[in-house]
Amino acid sequence: MRVTHRHRQILELLLSRSDEVTAGEIAAEIKVSTRTVHRELSELEAIVADSGLTLQKKSGKGILLQGDPGTLEAFKRNLLNASAVEYSAQDRKLLILCMLLQEDEPVKLFTLSHELSVTIPTITSDLDELEGWIQKADLILVRRRGYGVGLSGSEANMRKMISRLARNYLDESDLFGNAVQVLTPVTMKLLELIGKEHFSKVEEALWQAEDEGLNALSESNYTNLLIHISIAVSRIQLGRAIELHAEKQSIRQSELLTHVIGYLTKAIEMEFSTAEISYIAELLQPRDVSHPNQLLPQEELSYMEIVWKLIRHMEARSGINYSSDRSLKDGLLSHLESALKQLRTGANIRNPLLAQIKKDYEGLFEDIREAVNETITEAVVPDEEIGYLVMHFGASLERQKQFRRNVRAILVCTSGLGTSKMLAVRLTKELPQIDIVGHASWFEAARIPESEYDLIISTVDLPLDEEQYMKLSPLLTKEEAERLRLFIQNVTLQKDDVVKEQAELSPEAGLRTDRLYRIKQYVNEIVRIIDQFTVHRLEQSFDSLQATLLEMCSYVKLTDVIEDVDRIVELLIKRERQSSQVIPDTGLALFHIRSEFVKVPSLTLFRLSQDLVLDQITPSGVRQVLLMLGPQELSKESLEVLSEISSYLLIPQMIELLKEGSQQEIKQFLSQELEAFLENKK
Repeated sequence: MRVTHRHRQILELLLSRSDEVTAGEIAAEIKVSTRTVHRELSELEAIVADSGLTLQKKSGKGILLQGDPGTLEAFKRNLLNASAVEYSAQDRKLLILCMLLQEDEPVKLFTLSHELSVTIPTITSDLDELEGWIQKADLILVRRRGYGVGLSGSEANMRKMISRLARNYLDESDLFGNAVQVLTPVTMKLLELIGKEHFSKVEEALWQAEDEGLNALSESNYTNLLIHISIAVSRIQLGRAIELHAEKQSIRQSELLTHVIGYLTKAIEMEFSTAEISYIAELLQPRDVSHPNQLLPQEELSYMEIVWKLIRHMEARSGINYSSDRSLKDGLLSHLESALKQLRTGANIRNPLLAQIKKDYEGLFEDIREAVNETITEAVVPDEEIGYLVMHFGASLERQKQFRRNVRAILVCTSGLGTSKMLAVRLTKELPQIDIVGHASWFEAARIPESEYDLIISTVDLPLDEEQYMKLSPLLTKEEAERLRLFIQNVTLQKDDVVKEQAELSPEAGLRTDRLYRIKQYVNEIVRIIDQFTVHRLEQSFDSLQATLLEMCSYVKLTDVIEDVDRIVELLIKRERQSSQVIPDTGLALFHIRSEFVKVPSLTLFRLSQDLVLDQITPSGVRQVLLMLGPQELSKESLEVLSEISSYLLIPQMIELLKEGSQQEIKQFLSQELEAFLENKK
C-alpha cells in the first residue's frame, strides 16, 4: 500500500476514533482546509475499499471508518508498513536531521532527495531553514560541493540535539507503548535514534539503583534520564563515543554513580569508558537545585500569580466559584510551571485529544482561550496547551459530584495532573464502584504489589501484559465505560464479601498509620508557625533598606529565632539585589531566606509608617513587609506550609488583612486556609 502523508494522517485519526469525526475536526487536526479534507476523503474511499473497509459518512455526525475488527487490525498493520510517497515540510526536515545525526560520513544531496522523494532544490531549501536551528544547538552544518552534507560538533551537543528532538516530537505512548500501534516514519526514526530498543534494560538498571537516590527524581526527570542514557548506549554502539575533556578528567565519584554504572554494565553487557562514565555522572547531577539560602522557589510567586489571575478571569466569565477548588489551583500550578518553561524554549506541545476536547467542551475551550490571552502575555499559548487547561477546569467542574466506591484502582496518567484528575472524576461519575486508591508513574506501575489494588487504569500503553491493565482515554467514552463495567461485573464483583473486606482493609492498615503520622507533621508545623506569628508596627523612619531589615531582624531575635542578625540582613539584601521581593500592585513585600543562623521557621508582618526604602530615586509604595525565615535544614512539611502561606499573598482578602487587619484576624484567616490545605493532604 502506498499512501501520501496527508492520507496517512487522516487514516491514523480515523483508526484512533471509535465514534464519528467531522471533516472540520480532521481539518483542524492536520491543519488543512475542510475542502482539502473532502477531496482527500474521496481518494481514500477507493484505498480503504480495496482492504474491505468502508468510509461511512453521516450527515450532521461525521465520518467513520467501518469494518470488522480483524480487517481493521490488518489494515492498521498494512498502514504501518506502507511506503509514503510524500512528507510534510516539517517531517522532511526532521528526517534530514535524523539522517545527519545518525551517519558518521557526509550524506550526498542525491541520497537525501531519493530517500525523501523530492528534488535536490527542495532538499537545499530545507537545509537553509535547518542551518539556524543547528547553529543554536552549537553544531555546524557542513555543505561542500563533492563532499555532501554533514554535521560537525561535539558528541555531547549531538546527544543534546537528539534528546531535544525526542522531547519535542515524541509523547509517552511513543516512548513506552508496547502494543502494535501506527507509527509515522518520523516517529520510528526518532525512536531508533534515541535507542528505544535499550529502554527496558536501562530502565531495569535505573530501577535497581533507586535506593541509592533515584527515587527522589520526579517522573519527568526520571524519563529524561532514561532517554539520555539510552541515547548514550545507542551512540556508543554506533561508534560515536563522547570526548573526555581535560577539565572533566576528575570524575566526582558517588555511590549512586557506582551503582548505576554497575547495573548498566550487567544489563547491557557493555563496558563504559572513563569519558562515558564522566558523561553519565553529569546526567546524574541534580538539576534546578535551589540556591542554598533560598527558602521558597525563585519563580513560585510569579507562577502562583498567573494561576490566580487565570482562575479569576474564568470566574468572571462563567460565574463558577473555581477559587474554592484547592485541587484545581495545585494542578494548574504544577502544570503551568512545566508548560510555560517548554513554551519559552520553543518546544512543541502535543495533545492527541485536542479534536475531541474541542468537540466535547467547545464553550469551556473558548472561555479558557480568552482567559489565557488576558493572563499570559509573555508567550503564544497554542490550542494544544489550551486543551490541557480545559481538562483541569473540566475536572474541577466534575468534582462537584461525589460517589461511593468499592473497587480499588491505580491510575497511570503520564500527561499530567489535570489528565489524571479528569479521568478520576469521569470514572466516579460513570462507575461509582471504583475507588481511586493511588496514582503511579509508568515506571512504578509494574512494581506495585497486586494486593494493593484490583486493577490498573492507564491513559497510555504500559510495558505490561494486556491482562494486567486497562487503557482508557482521559475523557472516558461510553464504549470504554461499558468495557470497564463488564470487567468489574465479571471479575471484581464476583468476589464474596469476606474477600472484599480483607482486600479493602488489610493493605490499608499500614498506610493509615503512615498517613496519620504525616498529617501530624503538617499539623505541628502549622500550629508552630501560626502561634509565633506577630504583627509589629515600625513607627520610626529609615534611610536605607539595610537599616529597615536590621530593625526587623533585631525584633525577631527577641523571640530567640535568629542567632546572627548581621548575617541574616546581609543574605536578605543579597536576595533583593538578585530579584525584587516586592509583590507588584499590592503594597506588599515578602522577604524570605533560609540560613544556619535561623533556629526555627518564623513569620512576622511589619507595618511601616513610611514607604520601604529600596533605592533613592523611586518610592516603592510598600508599607507592609512579611518576613519569612527558615533554618538551613528544613523539613518537607515546613517548606510546604511556608510555600502555601506565600501563595495567599495573591488572594485579595489576604492582601486587605495584611494592610488593615488585626493580628488575630490574620491568624484566623491563615488557620482557615491552612485547614483546607491540610484536608487536601488527607
